[in-house]
Amino acid sequence: MPTVGRFLIETIQRTINEFAVGLQDAAPKILTGLVFLTIAYLGIRLLMRVVRRALDAVYPAEQRLIVDLGVTVAGVFLWFGVGLTLLNIFGMGEIAASLGTAAGFVALGVSYALSNMIADTVAGVYLLRDPDFNPGDEVKSDPVTGTVEAIELRKTRFRNEEGDTVVVANRDVEKKWTRLVGDDDATADA
Repeated sequence: MPTVGRFLIETIQRTINEFAVGLQDAAPKILTGLVFLTIAYLGIRLLMRVVRRALDAVYPAEQRLIVDLGVTVAGVFLWFGVGLTLLNIFGMGEIAASLGTAAGFVALGVSYALSNMIADTVAGVYLLRDPDFNPGDEVKSDPVTGTVEAIELRKTRFRNEEGDTVVVANRDVEKKWTRLVGDDDATADA
């Protein structure tokens, strides 16, 4: 009958041997994963530069927020794809597929929950690109009449006749606004 000490020693030896065999079997996948991550990192850095340059060419310097948003969104999608591919390389394809599906449902839920914020951001992009709507313009929008002080991605700041700053969500401004030109009103519907 083996002693407790002998049992412990045999258990430890078996565990170390199985760990070494498992590590030896996993080494090619780990090496492949490291090579893939290196190539993906370099590729994503290159793609992010291309995306940034393309967006910089389209948007002027004062609209840097739009460029940063576009680059960030592209980066998140690219790195998520790299993560799913890495799981597949490590032999966890079913987990990668489940994560991809779950991420789609989560994104759907988040987009629904943030629908007003997304509407503000999209309207902000349109307002920033509109040549008829600029800081310094005298504008009448549904909740306010005043001078456009700043156009941001989610909100626009107006200075009303009393000198107060009024902040309005871009989705509300973009629905209907009128640029006041002297005595004449020029209507600009977004």
